[in-house]
This record gives sequence, C-alpha cells and structure tokens, in this order.
Amino acid sequence: MTKLRKNSRALCVFAFLVIFPLFAFALTPQEERSSLEQELAELEAHIREIENDITKTQAEKNTLQKQITILKDKIQKLNLQIAQGNRVIADLSSQIGDTTESIEKTSQEIESIQEQIGTVLRTIHEEDRKGLLEMMLTSGSLSDFFLNLSSLEALGSKSAELLNTMRSLGRYLETQKTDLETDKATQENLVKIQLIQKIQSQQAKTDQESLLTATKGKESEYQKMLVDRKKRAGELRSRIFELIGVSKAPTFGEALEIARAVSKQTGIRPALLLAVLTQESNIGKNVGQCYLKNTQTGSGTKTTGAAVSKVMSPARDIPKFLEIARELGRDPLNTPVSCPIPSVGGWGGAMGPAQFIPSTWSMYQKELNDMAGRPVDPWNIKDAFLATGVYLEDLGGQQNEFRAVMRYFSGPSWTKYEEFYGRSVLSIAAGYEEDIKELEGS
Repeated sequence: MTKLRKNSRALCVFAFLVIFPLFAFALTPQEERSSLEQELAELEAHIREIENDITKTQAEKNTLQKQITILKDKIQKLNLQIAQGNRVIADLSSQIGDTTESIEKTSQEIESIQEQIGTVLRTIHEEDRKGLLEMMLTSGSLSDFFLNLSSLEALGSKSAELLNTMRSLGRYLETQKTDLETDKATQENLVKIQLIQKIQSQQAKTDQESLLTATKGKESEYQKMLVDRKKRAGELRSRIFELIGVSKAPTFGEALEIARAVSKQTGIRPALLLAVLTQESNIGKNVGQCYLKNTQTGSGTKTTGAAVSKVMSPARDIPKFLEIARELGRDPLNTPVSCPIPSVGGWGGAMGPAQFIPSTWSMYQKELNDMAGRPVDPWNIKDAFLATGVYLEDLGGQQNEFRAVMRYFSGPSWTKYEEFYGRSVLSIAAGYEEDIKELEGS
C-alpha cells in the first residue's frame, strides 16, 4: 500500500512537471496575436526586399535583352557588309582580270609595232647604203627613189607615234591594275576585320544569352520565394483576423481592432473604414430590410412581409447572389439584403455590413478568399471590413479619400447632389479619428 502511494505521488509529480509547463507557457490569444503580428511585419519587410530584388533582376533582364537585340542587329549588319564586301572583291577581281587581259593584248600590239618599225628602219638603212647607179636601176628614176624613201620615213614616224601611244596605254593599264589590286587588298582586309567583328559579336551575344538565362533563373527563384512568403503572410493575416473575437454587430472597440488589422493590409486608415461601415450599415447593425423572393423578376418582400419590386437586378446580380449563397450554405430567399430606395430609383440587393452588391463582391471574392485564407462571407463583419478596405484601396483611397468614397457609393461618376455621401463619411471619419486619438492617449 505504501509502495502504491509512493508510485501515485511520483506520477503526480511527473504529471505536474510535464503538463504544468504546457499550461504555464501557453500563449493567450492577445500574446499569440502580438507574436504573429511581429512575424508578419518581418515577413512583409522580407517580401518588400524580394520584390525590390525582382524589380532589379527584371531591369537587368530587360537590359540584357536589349543588348542581345543590339548585338543581333550588329551581326546582321556585319553579314550584309561582308556579303557586300565579297561582291566588291569579286567585281574588282573581274576588273583586274580584264585589265590584265588588256595589258597582255597591248603588250602583243607593242611587240608587233616594234617589229614593223624594225622592218621599216632596216629598209631605210638598206636604201641609204645603195649607190646612185643602183638607185636608178631599182627605182626607175631618181624621183621614184626619193618618193619611196619619203614614204618609208613617214611610215616609220607613224609607227613611232603608235608605239608611244601603245606604251602610254600599257603604262596606264599597269597603273589601273595596281590601283585595282590595291583596292582589292583594302577590301579584303575590311572583310577580314568585319569577320573578326562578327565573331566577337557572336561571342558577346552568346555570353549575354548565358547571363540572361542565369538572370531568368534568378528571377524565377525570387518569384518562387515571393509566392511562398506571400502565402505565409496570408496565413498569418488569416490567423490574426481569427484571433479578433467579435459578435455580429461589434462594439466600437472590436470594430476598431478589425479596422486596424485591415488597415495594415490595405493602407486605408482605420477611421475611414469605420466611417464607411457606419454610413452603410451602422457597423453591421442594419444589413438590409428586404428579402429576394422571385429570382426571375427580382421582386421580394420587406422583413414586415410587404411586397417590394426591384429588390435585386435579375441580369446583373441575381446569378451572382445565388452562387454566393450556395457556396456559403445560405438560403438566398431568406437572407436579408438592402431594399431599393424609391426616391433614388434603381435596384436594391446590397449585402452585409459593407453593402456590396453581388456582382461587385464576386469581382473581389477570389482576392478576399486568398487574403482571409478561407471562403469569405459578405455578412461576416470581419470580411465586410476587409472587402471595404480592399475596394477603397483599389479605388485610390490612399491618395484621394473623397473620390474613393464617392466611387464606392456611386461608381465612376456622380452628381453634386450625391456628394452629401462623401462629405458625411469624411465627417464621421474625422470624429472617429478624434475618438481613436483619445483612446490611444488614455
């Protein structure tokens, strides 16, 4: 029995030592939220660094792509210049061949003329050696002799002139040949240089393409890291959002907590978020007084049972509304939506605290699902705040609050009579801003 008591005490001590620390060190929701917010801040800073790296890498990639394009153009230009140079060389070679042929013909003609002149000179020399009696016997008369001699001298003179002309032509052709050969050699050297430039450009292009491939690989790694970090950030935001426990119609303190969390994600100041939700539904206290009953005509009833026409647009909103209700497991014919305003005209059908019409909600649904980490619900107050923040951010709410609020209310254009909405929202926001400062100061 004593041994049993000892064993029991030992088990109790063991249980205390093992289990108590688990309870002692368990985080409260507020502590967990604070820890997650710190991790989220660090993660968002890392995301910004990765995005900057991606921007730089994309700039490097674009620069390399431009350089490769320039090198391709340069190689193409060099190919054309080389082809043109080869054509010039071929033409010069042809001209050199023609000139060489002309030189050979001229040389042959010079030799022929030289032979003719030699024959004439020998004949003249032989005539000069004849005696008077021999001249008389061979020529018939003295006048014939001198006539023959004069003719030979004239022939010799013309042959000499022709010889000089042919020699001048020969020298000209030789000069032409030399010039053509010089031009050909110059052109051949130019083509050689262009070939070297082409090889260098091709090598540079190959190097740039290798670097571009490496840069694309680096960008791909950064993109993968960015996706992973954003996914983790989304999980953290979703968990932080879950840790904000609120009722369907939250207190101001609860609503402020939600607005602050959404502000960190969207950049829209908490006071403006609170003001829009106040204007739309008094922060979830009035989410609509009508029900859709006829999905073909869009007619319905008030919560009192009174018939109402134009509760929801059959073409624009009802198909989206039915889809949203089905995904959330809601009865579309017993889910409250806004009633049409007779004095304004148009349709009702806005959903939840943020009063989104179904067609607008469906445009942002995927983005909101990703941010919340679960299917979002337009009647959920936290999801309504998130949707309002995302929509206002998309409408330029960080730069021009009045314009964003008016577009939230009226779309891309509005009349001056509708501006009461924007002025009212900004007035409410100013009041909330003072309340927030007072709370933070206390």
